Amino acid sequence: MARFIVVVLDGFGVGEMPDVINVRPQDSGANTAYKLLSHFPLKRLPTLEKLGLQNVVNNPSSIMHPNPKANTGFAWLAHEGGDTFMGHQEIMGTQPKPPLVQPFQQALPKIEAALLEHGYQVERFTQQGLTLLVVEKGVVIGDNLEADLGQVYNLTCNFNLVSFKRLLEIAAVVRGSNPVSRNIAFGGDIDFAGDSHSMQRVLNAIEVKVNADGKAAYIGVNAPDSGAYDKGFQVAHLGYGVNPDTQVPWLIHQQNIKTWLYGKVADIVQNPHGQSYLSIVDTDEVFRLLNQDLKRNSQGFFCANVQETDLSGHQQDPKQYWRVLERADVGLSQVMANMAPDDVLIVMADHGNDPFIGHTKHTREQVPLLAYQIDKTSIDIGQRATMSDVGASVCTFFNAEPPEHGTSIKSLLA
Repeated sequence: MARFIVVVLDGFGVGEMPDVINVRPQDSGANTAYKLLSHFPLKRLPTLEKLGLQNVVNNPSSIMHPNPKANTGFAWLAHEGGDTFMGHQEIMGTQPKPPLVQPFQQALPKIEAALLEHGYQVERFTQQGLTLLVVEKGVVIGDNLEADLGQVYNLTCNFNLVSFKRLLEIAAVVRGSNPVSRNIAFGGDIDFAGDSHSMQRVLNAIEVKVNADGKAAYIGVNAPDSGAYDKGFQVAHLGYGVNPDTQVPWLIHQQNIKTWLYGKVADIVQNPHGQSYLSIVDTDEVFRLLNQDLKRNSQGFFCANVQETDLSGHQQDPKQYWRVLERADVGLSQVMANMAPDDVLIVMADHGNDPFIGHTKHTREQVPLLAYQIDKTSIDIGQRATMSDVGASVCTFFNAEPPEHGTSIKSLLA
């Protein structure tokens, strides 16, 4: 009886990918973890320090030290860009596919026609010559401004006007009418100046982004500014081209092993036979649930996403980022205290989100692999070609068939 635990510090990358200069020059110089340690040189993250964060980051300005007994390495991103959805699909063993890119303006006519055909009320909202759709007076549909532009569409909803159930019905029509890699349907109990039946706060959060030629091409809602995360947040991620039957939760289910998912990973990875805690954003709550389940269950796969690190990067707020890391550090110490000798813990990221880079999108960075087992020390995990190696390792750990992509980390499982 043993457990495999993965904690994803969303957006906590450790340096730009080698291809950044060619594919994402705006991310040149990105190094989320290094810059945060430089910005707070006299502060410590004791649990991450024990896990070997400085072995990976190697920042001479920080009072944190390398740990010669830590088990550490790196993983490259096999998916294009730096996307939370595809990052977690990759971690679960999916072979990443090239994303389909299409600004919402191009998809709008087909989406609008489909919604009208299904009997929904649809209005157009235009700003700087670009158009969004407002459905049933409570859902705004447009480009996602936090992910790579043109790869994701958002449906931002005020649940005081349209229920989450109805939002999902609308989202199903939208998903069937466009080819981009992901649609995100989310919302909260949003109010504006005390009026809970107003969409004004969402409309005030609309922004326009330019393309490589400097022309306005993308329009959407700035999600953190919309108020959707503040109260009653719920979310569903609708992917494109992902086969859950080739991923960890399904494969280990064939061995009668249960999967528990916490936070954003629960929203974006299919887990029909396990336990998924949906729409959990608060870091302390993520770790409370994770540690609760570790105390109750001696076997299984547990994967948690700490989303508030990523949100702090989007907000370009290093102080908030560090506060979240401190809370996560405490949660990780509790996880380690709940571990048995045969258990494995991996702490990693899914991409970067450098709060000093000068833009609010994810940064294409390699991610740390910090592994902990009570009786194993000084293991060099090395440079892994894909984050799917983590998923492959989970399958090997539980004697399951391998996932679609990835190679087990033999040095960790020996």
